[in-house]
Amino acid sequence: MKQWGGRFHKAASASAEAFNASLPVDIRLYREDILGSIAHARMLARQGIIPAASARQIVEALGAIHAELAASPPPLDLALEDVHTLVESRLRARVGDDAGRLHTARSRNDQVALDLRLFTRAALVEQIAALAALQRALLERAAAYPDAVMPGYTHLQRAQPVLLAHHLLAYVAMLQRDSERLVDAYRRTNVLPLGAGALAGVPYPIDRQYVATLLAFDAVSPNSLDAVADRDFAVESAAALALVQAHLSRLAEEWVLWSSSEFGFIEIDEAYATGSSIMPQKRNPDVAELIRGKTGRVYGHLLGLLTILKGLPLAYNKDLQEDKAALFDAVDTVLACTRIAAEMVAATEFRRDRLAAAAEADFSTATDLADHLAQRGVPFREAHRVVGELVRYCLASGRTLAELSLAELQRFSPHFTAEAVGLRAAQAVAARDVPGGTAPPQVRAALIAAQHAVQASEDWVAARRAAHPTVDDLVARAWE
Repeated sequence: MKQWGGRFHKAASASAEAFNASLPVDIRLYREDILGSIAHARMLARQGIIPAASARQIVEALGAIHAELAASPPPLDLALEDVHTLVESRLRARVGDDAGRLHTARSRNDQVALDLRLFTRAALVEQIAALAALQRALLERAAAYPDAVMPGYTHLQRAQPVLLAHHLLAYVAMLQRDSERLVDAYRRTNVLPLGAGALAGVPYPIDRQYVATLLAFDAVSPNSLDAVADRDFAVESAAALALVQAHLSRLAEEWVLWSSSEFGFIEIDEAYATGSSIMPQKRNPDVAELIRGKTGRVYGHLLGLLTILKGLPLAYNKDLQEDKAALFDAVDTVLACTRIAAEMVAATEFRRDRLAAAAEADFSTATDLADHLAQRGVPFREAHRVVGELVRYCLASGRTLAELSLAELQRFSPHFTAEAVGLRAAQAVAARDVPGGTAPPQVRAALIAAQHAVQASEDWVAARRAAHPTVDDLVARAWE
């Protein structure tokens, strides 16, 4: 039965009905739809808008429908159009005409906005939890290799030595910004739109704050037109997820590079690699490559959501039905990538010998020699020129900077002292003892600070999970 059929003489054509239906996509919102409906029914009874006996019957039936749908996903009857109609049809089968009372003081416009906000806020919480797990994996790997030195890179060329832990903590910092963005998106998502009606509010003495309290919303939407038309929260969430995926892709790219024979810094655990159908020797970093490859689809969903909203007049338009497929897939893709990345990182072992050898190669201490001169009064640009000539000298003679004697160094500048002789990567790392630098004391402090930040994210997740009601919570709640 259509929710809107009274005005029509003709039934929709089969093709139009199939084209119009959103049930194959929005069926996953059945929990959110039932949760919001229970809160709405309780409010209607509390306000005396519908009989208390009817509300009790509706709430009990909705709880049973939830259990039924959770146990066995229904066949997708496109005549039911969407998840809201599906739930209402099952409710009518259980309680009869009283089912029609549930839609008092409510429109599908504010109903679907509510469902999507409930879904999005839960998805944000789970993504933050997944990011914390990945951060934990990175922190554990960093702590396991506290003194391992590796080359830092610019332009994918060896630049200056850094601690491996410092490099891994850079990803922890990226992911921490991601968590903070998602928490901020949660704040704007967790606003109750129910009560806006179709677009203008409703002519009943509803208590929106009561519904907000039941559903653990932090605020009530201030404008009914905006409440049903707004999908900023979906776009903002998709944008934050796109940036998460960008960071995952960067991490994955380094795992791909580092596992190659050319780098040899890591060996990806066999549980997260695959072989070749023709080359028996191959171990391919397919998990990392797929994380990298899925990034484009997440970016595409963000652009798709933005395009849906472009030029839409107020208030609700059917275009907004297309928001869910994009948001759902972005949520699912980024969450899956984050979780598998955490597993892959936790199982990764680093090859200290290859890292150390690479850190010493390609004149990685050249800047430190320039700094050595600058600290002794030589203008840095002049010091830069001198060391550049030293590098050219070493290239011509097939030697390294660490192999040069003091006499050889002083042929290029009399300001070199014995401290410049035999300079190693570990010394260069230790010299950068400034906040945010790669010196061991700074990295140890950064590791502790990062652990505290991740713990704060985990505490936030736990608090939100505890605050969000379930269908069973609202069914069992005492009547007021």
